[in-house]
Amino acid sequence: MGLLLVLFSTTLLPPIGVSFFYHDGAAEAFSGAYFVALATGLVLWLPVRRQRRELRVREGFVIVTLFWVLLALFGAVPFFIANRPDMIFTDAFFESISGLTTTGATILTGIDELPESIRYYRQQLQWLGGMGIVVLAVAVMPMLGVGGMQLYRAETPGPTRDNKLTPRITETAKALWYIYLGLTVACAGAYWVSGMTLFDAIGHSFSTIAIGGFSTHDRSFGYFDNAAVDWVAVIFMLAAGMNFALHFHSWNSRSFKPYLIDAEVSVYLRIVLTVAVISVIALIVMGTYGGWTGALRHGVFQAVSIATTTGFVTSGFDWWPLFLPALLIMASFVGGCAGSTAGGMKVIRALLLFKQGKREIFRLVHPDALMPIKVGGKPTSDQVLSAVWGFFSLYVLSFAVLSLAISATGVDFLTGFSAVAACLNNLGPGLGQVAQTYADLPIAAKWILSLAMLMGRLELFTLIVLMSRTFWRG
Repeated sequence: MGLLLVLFSTTLLPPIGVSFFYHDGAAEAFSGAYFVALATGLVLWLPVRRQRRELRVREGFVIVTLFWVLLALFGAVPFFIANRPDMIFTDAFFESISGLTTTGATILTGIDELPESIRYYRQQLQWLGGMGIVVLAVAVMPMLGVGGMQLYRAETPGPTRDNKLTPRITETAKALWYIYLGLTVACAGAYWVSGMTLFDAIGHSFSTIAIGGFSTHDRSFGYFDNAAVDWVAVIFMLAAGMNFALHFHSWNSRSFKPYLIDAEVSVYLRIVLTVAVISVIALIVMGTYGGWTGALRHGVFQAVSIATTTGFVTSGFDWWPLFLPALLIMASFVGGCAGSTAGGMKVIRALLLFKQGKREIFRLVHPDALMPIKVGGKPTSDQVLSAVWGFFSLYVLSFAVLSLAISATGVDFLTGFSAVAACLNNLGPGLGQVAQTYADLPIAAKWILSLAMLMGRLELFTLIVLMSRTFWRG
């Protein structure tokens, strides 16, 4: 924990540089936060710096969960002590955990008038959280004599956690970060060429590849009103929503074949395409944007943004006609592919649930038939299927409990339902009162939604396992 905090403290140095460059007066807040995080990390690490042993599975779960909480706490310090924005601690923590979990739900307004370093810092939080700063630590910690396999297993999203790209976990973490960094640089360059300033291009590439949704402007992508920028975002949001292992294998083989043969990517693209086509047709029929070009641009952008749980907006989607707002929110429940930076339940789980449902219907007619569930031509083990059903059950139960808890704070049903969906799916924007900002929610509701973001980021099991008696007894 101490080493990880020391590592995190170094990420507060770039905002200090940005503050000095723009003379925005926020350097003091980041300097104070840097020394607080560094000192705390050293206090935790120095007494046990000579200890050398492999982490156990239980310790991995504890460290991952506690570190995300600590990250959010220390990440909130610059927001809390800066003169602008003027935030209470609850709001500072909410903004911090929203960034680190790549949710993108914000309590801020007047973002355009904030210091440039604060605006940059929000984007950087999402970039660090996107792949998981714990995975980055796994690439560094072995050099310090600390093993990291348990951390990687607890952190990596998706049902197939034990699959490694390379034989050693350190090399796996490095490979993921090389791909992540490469996509970020490519995205920033594309934004810059398309018309963004360099500051906006870097900031939005951070949140695009992280599937985050934070923007350096109140109006998000609507601020630019640039079709080329929107289409660049669509391409990179789709790429970030895919399994990063596929990007790795495609780069190694210099071929697109890994994408073409992957069953999950096929379903992922079909889901996004279906939502986009329905949205565009409905917008054209209702004349929402006055013509087919506007409907195509905004319809595809919002469909990809919400379905991948990114959360960028051009003109907003909460006011769209008919059932479209509900359709987009429901699409976010599926989310992106396992092993991506996207939120939601993940496409592979939705695919396995669908296939198992089909098998049960078939068994009603042919009760003695043996019908293995296959993905990509390979049978899926009963252990994986049980884990998927367990996750789905826990997901539905968590959603119901969190929704009731939000309602108990006095929030109306539409706002509460969409806020829980947006935070549990790490989406960001919701409907009703939380379509633009979460600032007006009660303090209790913000803490409940902060928990929902953490649960979504750690995919429920990692966090809820700490609440079981078995974990603490054995």
